[in-house]
Amino acid sequence: MNKIRKNYCGSNEHDVSRRQFLGTAASGIAGSSLLAQNALSAELKKQGKSMILLWLAGGASQFETFDPKPGAITGGPFQSIQTSTPGVRISELMPKMAARFKDTCVIRSLNTKNGDHGSASQLMMRGRKDEASLKYPDMGAVLARELGKPESQVPDYVSFYLQSEGRNFSGSGFLGARFGPMELSKSVMPENINKPDHISEIDFHDRMALRNLWSKNFEKGRSSGTLASHQQAFLRVNGIMDSQKLFDVANEPQKIRTQYGPTQFAEQVLIARRLVESGVPFVRVGRAWWDSHGQNFETHQELVPELDHVMATLLTDLEDRGMLKNTLVVTLSEFGRTPGINSSLGRDHFANAWSCSLSGCGIKGGSVYGKTDEKGDKVVEGEIGAARLFATIYKALGINPQKNYYVGSRPVPLTDPGTEPVKEVLA
Repeated sequence: MNKIRKNYCGSNEHDVSRRQFLGTAASGIAGSSLLAQNALSAELKKQGKSMILLWLAGGASQFETFDPKPGAITGGPFQSIQTSTPGVRISELMPKMAARFKDTCVIRSLNTKNGDHGSASQLMMRGRKDEASLKYPDMGAVLARELGKPESQVPDYVSFYLQSEGRNFSGSGFLGARFGPMELSKSVMPENINKPDHISEIDFHDRMALRNLWSKNFEKGRSSGTLASHQQAFLRVNGIMDSQKLFDVANEPQKIRTQYGPTQFAEQVLIARRLVESGVPFVRVGRAWWDSHGQNFETHQELVPELDHVMATLLTDLEDRGMLKNTLVVTLSEFGRTPGINSSLGRDHFANAWSCSLSGCGIKGGSVYGKTDEKGDKVVEGEIGAARLFATIYKALGINPQKNYYVGSRPVPLTDPGTEPVKEVLA
């Protein structure tokens, strides 16, 4: 790169060309931007923000949860009830959330235009479609990258998805395996993190101490990114082994366990609270199976009260612990259910007008955004897609949704270029 000399003699040979100047200036601006971005990222990590995603696998019905239409031909048999926010009503199947609606915003105007389980799940976990040559990270991987602390020894991203029937569409994409999920699909306890049975506890800790001693001696006088990365990875694995107790609700007071309830979903959500309390940035708890093509009302009469109880308990627990202001709780599916009721008394896939909820961190509680018509056929106010929802979630957590990652030299923003968060949803 040419330099501007202090003792300029006036010769044109020493002029800095316009292109060179702009290139140098752009490089400086990019460098300054990167430094500012890194500073903001470091500050964000210090704040200890986190998210729990309650993933309602299969597609929960908005009519039987957050956007009831009692009396309409599409409304079904359930009534609506008044929430703690005057004028806002939700399904009678959710009395506990109605009573503590103060921390929740319901978005009733999602139009994501994709009614296929597989591709819709990918869309609602990533906020956009993959490209042929580029696999995008899902929300959990992004939050692991943005909110996880390098020195942390707990996992950055945990996903409970039992009863999933192989339907798991998470992935860290171009961010790489470092930010991928710890998948728990068979048990609430992580597999393969126990020490071998033939090694005693004393021998195990002695081996760890010896290994750390050798490592520190080897590192003396050496400076290497590879060495630092290897040491960080080892300490992280060791930390994850030590964090096994976080997954055991037997360590939780019986009073709290009773409050959450005896179901598998309740246990997983309680573990999710334990994990974020210990510094895990993102936990997804998948609850299957909401795909009610037949007997929709019986299905939701079983599942919605469980969701209502567990979600309300979680929000209250987080609030009591002073954690709700830094923890975002989201309920989300791959799509909603049709206004029309089929011959099997079920509702089919419907992605044109459906709902989700956001509670806690960064959210304007006790509110509703968007509106569907009287039958729930279409969005009539505030229509948004997956990209704006994701931008809103990121913004609520203090993350710039237009922040760039780089794949090679290509800048890749967290959400589609030009996507703005929904300011009415944000506190």
